[in-house]
Parts: sequence; C-alpha cells; structure tokens
Amino acid sequence: MTTEYLNNCEEIEIKIAQGAKPGEGGQLPGFKVTEEIAKLRYSTPGVTLISPPPHHDIYSIEDLAQLIYDLKQANPKARVCVKLVASSGIGTVAAGVAKAKADVILISGHNGGTGASPQTSIKYVGIPWEMGLTEVNQILTLNDLRQSVVIRTDGGIKTGRDVIMAAIMGAEEFGIGTTSLVAMGCIMVRQCHSNTCPVGVCTQDDDLRARFSGSPEKVVNLFSFIAEEVREILAQLGFKSLKEIIGRTDLLYQISRGSNSLDDLDLNSLLIQAEKNPNVEYFNHTKINEVLPTLDEKIIEDASKFLQTGQKTELNYPISNTDRAVGTKLSSTIYRTFKDKIVNKEHLTINLTGSAGQSLGAFAIKGLKINLLGDANDYVGKGLSGATIVIRPQNNSSLVTNENTILGNTVLYGATSGELYAAGQAGERFAVRNSGVTTVVEGCGSNGCEYMTGGTVVVLGKSGDNFGAGMTGGMAFVYDEDKKFQLRVNSETLFYDQIRSDYWTNELYQIILKHYQNTASQHAKRILDGWENEKNKFIHICPKEVVAMLPQPLGFEMRLKQAN
Repeated sequence: MTTEYLNNCEEIEIKIAQGAKPGEGGQLPGFKVTEEIAKLRYSTPGVTLISPPPHHDIYSIEDLAQLIYDLKQANPKARVCVKLVASSGIGTVAAGVAKAKADVILISGHNGGTGASPQTSIKYVGIPWEMGLTEVNQILTLNDLRQSVVIRTDGGIKTGRDVIMAAIMGAEEFGIGTTSLVAMGCIMVRQCHSNTCPVGVCTQDDDLRARFSGSPEKVVNLFSFIAEEVREILAQLGFKSLKEIIGRTDLLYQISRGSNSLDDLDLNSLLIQAEKNPNVEYFNHTKINEVLPTLDEKIIEDASKFLQTGQKTELNYPISNTDRAVGTKLSSTIYRTFKDKIVNKEHLTINLTGSAGQSLGAFAIKGLKINLLGDANDYVGKGLSGATIVIRPQNNSSLVTNENTILGNTVLYGATSGELYAAGQAGERFAVRNSGVTTVVEGCGSNGCEYMTGGTVVVLGKSGDNFGAGMTGGMAFVYDEDKKFQLRVNSETLFYDQIRSDYWTNELYQIILKHYQNTASQHAKRILDGWENEKNKFIHICPKEVVAMLPQPLGFEMRLKQAN
C-alpha cells in the first residue's frame, strides 16, 4: 500500500483472516503474475507471489491498534474496517478492535469465499457467521462499545431473508460476494486458482475472458431483488426500516422438528439481548472515530510555506516514544496538496532528536526526509512510499553502532520505494515484504527479508536465522565476518555466494558510501577504507526465480546450478 493508494480510499479494510480459509495464506503462481499484476504488487512478472498466513506486523491486539492508528494518520478521511472470522471468543477480540478506534468490524462466516480455497477448508474450517455475529453484538453492548462501531457480516448471505436474519442478530451492513459473482455469470466450477475459469470471471487468459457475459446491470438487478425481498419481510413483521430490527433477537425463536432432527441443539444463547444503555443512541455510527493527534499537526503548521509554495524547508523537533507515526499524516497532507505535481526528493527535511515511538515514517512520501538522532521503536518505514529515513546515535553517544540496536522489529514492512539508512542493528523481521526500498543496517535479527519482492538490503553485520524465507524478488548483501551465514539462510529458493561481479561490487560500494555520508557510521567507514579486503566478506543473496531477469548476471549462478 502506498500513500497515494490509501489517500484515494473511502474505506480501508484490515483483513485479519477470511472465513473460507482462516489461518492460511495464499499463493499466486508465477504464470498468473502478469505485467499489470506485478506492477500493482511491486513484484516481478512471472515470479510466484506468496502471501503469508499471519500479518507479520500484528502479533497482539496492541499491534493491531497501532496499524489502525497508522491508517487513520495516512488517510484521516477514510473509515477503517477490521475483518475477523467467526470463532469462539471472537467477542473479546472485537472489543479490543472497538477500543482501538476501528470504525467497522466485519464478521466473516465459513460459507462463501474464494473458489481457490482448499476443499478441506471450504468443508471443514470455520463456523457460521450467526455464531460470531451474535457474540460480538452481545460483548460490545455489555462493554458499552456497540455505539462506537458499525458491525458488518458476510459469508454466504444470498437473499433478503438472510439480510433480515443478520440485522436481527445485530448487523448493520451486509456483504454479498459469491451471489454477486453468480449474477455476473460465475458457475462455481471452483478453479479460480488454475487460470481455467470457463466463463472468464477469474482468469488472465484472453480467450477465456472473452466469454465473460457479466454487466453492472445484472448486479444492480440482483441487489434490487434482495432489497425488494427485505422490504416485503419487513412489512410482514410490521416495521418500516431495517434499522428498527437491528439487534431485535426477540423477533426470533428456535423451532424444533422433533427428536429425529439435528435441531435438538440449544441455540438460545444466540438470542440473548444484552442490556443497553438508555442514554445512548445505538446503530447510528456515521462519524469516523478520531485518534490521538501526533507531532505531525505541529509539523504541518510549521511547514506551511513548503505546502503553499513548494519552498525547500528544514525543521527541527525533539521527539519522545509517545510520538507515534511521525511523518504519516504529513505525507498524506503533502500528497493531497501537490497531487500529481512532482515534489523533488528530500525537499522537506525533518530533523528529530530523541527516541521515536512506533511507526516512524510509516507511508512517508517522496519529497520528505526524516533525520533522527537517537533511536526508534517498531515499524519504522512501514509502507514507505518514496521518503528517505536516516537514523543514527546522538552526537554524544559512545555506543558502537554495529554492536547495538537502534531500530525495533518489523522495519520497512510492505515498503514500496524510498531509502533507509540506520547506523545500528535492527530487530526481527527486518524488511519483511520490502518491495522496492534500498536500505542499510548494521545487523538484524531473525526472519530478515522474509517474503521480500523488490529493493536492495545491505546488512553490515550479523543476521539472524531464517534469512530470506519466501523471498521472491530484490536482492541482499550480508557482511559475513564470522562465516556462519549459510547456517541462517533458506537455500532452497535462494542463490548465495561471495560477490563475483564487478558490477554488483560497485553497486554495493555506492550504497555503503551513501550510508556513510548520511550516518557518519565509523563501522561503514572502516569497511570502505579497507574495501579490497572487506568486499570478500560479503555474501550476495538473490532469489533463484529472478536471476534471469537481472540487469547484470550475478557471476556465480551457473556454478551453483551445477552444484545443485
């Protein structure tokens, strides 16, 4: 996601999982990754795209709250929705999501979903949306949170009766996906992953796509009939609007077909009505939930000349770890101000001193440079969109940069362009899903460059275990002084060896030189001063699938292929 993309949204959905295959990732085979898809996903045409099961920036409800906060800074005008899968205990999770200021909570059931799901998942995984929806509605009401969010549900909703049932159980909005596809011509062959859809709905094959017979009018017709059925059932119940029946579970009762039926389950727990606060208006949440302001408000005010005239500007501020997502709202403002006008690189420079909070420079846009004297927490440069971030110890610091941590975890998660130079070590999951950023750090923890699809990563120090797992693009250079890198890398999908090409040796030298120029790192200076010897200590890493597409050969790929 880029700043440009996010600022053209009316709603942003964080999809924690999906009902038809909760807990499973997805994979787009290389033959389906066309030029257009590769451009949109910042990857390489013809190379497999792997979507991991978990979000590697979300390991707790606090992490999810941080992402909601970041997105509300990236686009203050968009609703933020969190998609949860119906499961036991989902009400507690939903309460946390509501407290984190999400605007919409989507409860997804086990029916519906993509035809690319494994059959075992479609048949045996997940529970009905009714069970998740009623629990969430009850828990949010009991905790005085129901009025602050909109509840949406999906997962096999097909008819007006389904909509009525969902509303009575507490939903205000309804997702109708599979039925909409059927209205457009889908015949549910469930070959969505194979590129062989016979009616041209889900395929990149031009001949098959020519068979597509869908039109907007068919979908409009479907929804008109659903709305008409909703109106008819409401009339039978004696109500004028859908809003009047939201949460009215007293309108439902369980029927019994006798002892020979499976209807002997007691479903009364689904129909319990939590006590409402008589002073609160429910089911009328139309405003976007606001989050706490950031340092960006002050920066935007001080950068008025830059925003009005494009005048080159440099500003200085102290920063503390309570200042989160610094640069994010500023980037949104820059984009909305200049739109398609070209803003020169590093035209607005923000100098910070202190310890930065979470998400420094998240979704920071081209034209912005952030210099930090101090250290930073997690998520630095998340979704970086063209900006330059430089982090170095304060001038009076006696710390040895390559032996001390200066960045937290999950740095450059999903970043698409820009540069990051950090005179110190990074934590775990460094540059996960980096898709275009050039970066230098002086050490990183486990799972570095995981699922990376583009960009260049230079690690001037030790790297942790499981380096490059799922990496399908870009390249990395790791300073392997202790000769133990091969114990930490995923060799099944990566080529790695000493640098064997003058072209790539020069590329690496120029990147490290720029790192030194920005950070004054003495560790980088030592490597540059002894380059003729030090260059032999670097390991050059590249995914096997993209080797043939590089502008210059690696110099060692044929030898490794023969060895394998």
